[in-house]
Amino acid sequence: MVVNPVCPLLNALRKAWDASTFVKLTLSSPEELEPGLRNIKARPVALKDGRRICLTQCFATREITLNLLPEDGIRTLADSFAHSWTRANLFTTAGDFQFRRESSGKVSVRAARPAFTAAPALEHDRRNPLRKALADEPFLQRLGVTTLQGAPRPGMSGKLRQVQRFVEILGHLLADWTTKPQRTLRIADMGAGKGYLTFALAHALRLRGLDAEVTGVEARPELVQEANRAAEELGFAQLRFVAGTIGAWDAPAELDVLVALHACNTATDDALFLGLEKGAELLLTSPCCHQELRPQLHFPPALAAVSGHGILAERQAEILTDALRAHLLELRGYSARVFEFVEPEHSGKNLMLAGVRRTAGGRPKEAIREEIRSLWAAFGLKSQQLAKLLGEVPV
Repeated sequence: MVVNPVCPLLNALRKAWDASTFVKLTLSSPEELEPGLRNIKARPVALKDGRRICLTQCFATREITLNLLPEDGIRTLADSFAHSWTRANLFTTAGDFQFRRESSGKVSVRAARPAFTAAPALEHDRRNPLRKALADEPFLQRLGVTTLQGAPRPGMSGKLRQVQRFVEILGHLLADWTTKPQRTLRIADMGAGKGYLTFALAHALRLRGLDAEVTGVEARPELVQEANRAAEELGFAQLRFVAGTIGAWDAPAELDVLVALHACNTATDDALFLGLEKGAELLLTSPCCHQELRPQLHFPPALAAVSGHGILAERQAEILTDALRAHLLELRGYSARVFEFVEPEHSGKNLMLAGVRRTAGGRPKEAIREEIRSLWAAFGLKSQQLAKLLGEVPV
């Protein structure tokens, strides 16, 4: 008897739909599909005629959306996975599931704790007004992300989604930051690049009526010159770009917010340390290229099977690195959070590590240090950049 490869996903979708725990589904890693089709997304929506599954085909420059009856939507998604896509990520409030289909038709399933603990809102257009308005902003048009009509330019839909998500996250963090000083805030974006997120940062602060001087620090002088020209043309009076790096920049004596997105390898540690040294109340990083711990790892017996698979060992190094960073921030008086930045299909490096300085409370420092020592000993670590800079290397 041949097992239908659709069954695991079909059953999981039906169960989540019936229990009202379904949050979203993404089909990715296509086989041979219509040119330009990158992925398919699905989510529940509430229409006048009842709940439906909103199915969106995402192309490089456009999206096609259909609202299907529940059973039709579930079968369409399951059949698409069986014949056209090799990866499906299902998010529910009961748990998250990753399905992988091999060329043989065999489907593997990996379960994880839920990333979403509350049922999703079911309004038809979940894009909030801020996100929709953001796509029409002149700075995104000037930087080549969107057209005059607010649509993403070819190849820039992922960048637009990244900017939108960044502004959303920043809004939540600013709301949690209860000790903002009553003066001009000093903010630095390390590794600003072409300035997409630096402009978004300045824009988000301006929307909230916050008086802030934003500095984008970038090593490439030509990008600094162009970004400053754009800032002047667009009227961003309190935004400037300077040439420099994390280790070679004449930083002010104090900073209120430090941002470092996609700082490679230990550059994230250097950026976090700079923020701590300058007394930043808010730290916002999106680490990438976790290379430091990978060659050091010695897996404990219980995880010996992991070490035989390069990709799993690499991910373990990533998890361990960011867990240590979060603990070190907690040790220095911050509420540290690690969460999804953008969906995996937009970027493989999609985690964000944020720290908001606490005014009181927090766990005992010795308990945090003991957890760091346990991780250190379990994996045979010798060095970690942020721990070294802070003088917190276990002995």
